[in-house]
Amino acid sequence: MCVIAFAWNMHPRWRLVLIGNRDEFHARPSLPLMRWERPAMVAGKDLEAGGTWLGVTDDGRCSVVTNVRDPRDPQHGRSRGLLALDYLGGAADAATHAQALLATAADYRPFNLLTFDQHDAFYLGNRPEPRAQAVTAGVHGLSNADFNTPWPKTRALIQHLTAWLEAGQDDEFAPLFAALADPRGYPDDQLPDTGVGLERERWLSSAFIRGEHYGTRASTVVAMGHDGRGVVVERRFGPWGREEGETAMPF
Repeated sequence: MCVIAFAWNMHPRWRLVLIGNRDEFHARPSLPLMRWERPAMVAGKDLEAGGTWLGVTDDGRCSVVTNVRDPRDPQHGRSRGLLALDYLGGAADAATHAQALLATAADYRPFNLLTFDQHDAFYLGNRPEPRAQAVTAGVHGLSNADFNTPWPKTRALIQHLTAWLEAGQDDEFAPLFAALADPRGYPDDQLPDTGVGLERERWLSSAFIRGEHYGTRASTVVAMGHDGRGVVVERRFGPWGREEGETAMPF
């Protein structure tokens, strides 16, 4: 994933509401949202490295991973997508997993990881050094930098999710998908400097990215109830933002 907003313990029905876009090269092979048998979970699948960018399990766990945008940082180590896969396929709760991962986090390519179970939520990263942080109740954002980094598109997504909560929405996800589909860019003085050059910063500043070879591949909404039941809805896109289907899976 590349931009995420989520509400943790802020809704009377949903323990977690998470929305995000996965931006990737269109040529990178992947499978759409589906139910896996081993490990048992609902997730998309990266066919190049075998992991996933987002998944949920029937026992009320969720995990999502982003990269860290810094071309000066070598992309060496294990695939980031294996982080979400290992957590969702393992038996450890979020707190235990977070402490264990600190010992091996440096072995992975630059990452941000969110993990959720029925009681706790954690943010984990390995740049500039491995760290783990418990997530408090509230509305938070994550992009390709750090937890709650104030990139314009991340702030905007947080604002849209907050408005959705304040409106008392329940299972009407259209406003959330509209926020994820926002193609708006932002003024140069609001853009980060991640080392990719101003033109690319402008192109990547929108929540939804259109391109021939790279762009938003999927928009996803996760709603996980306090009772452990929920739904994941994924909308998929091809080059230039061409719609390629939608999947909704309860768990």
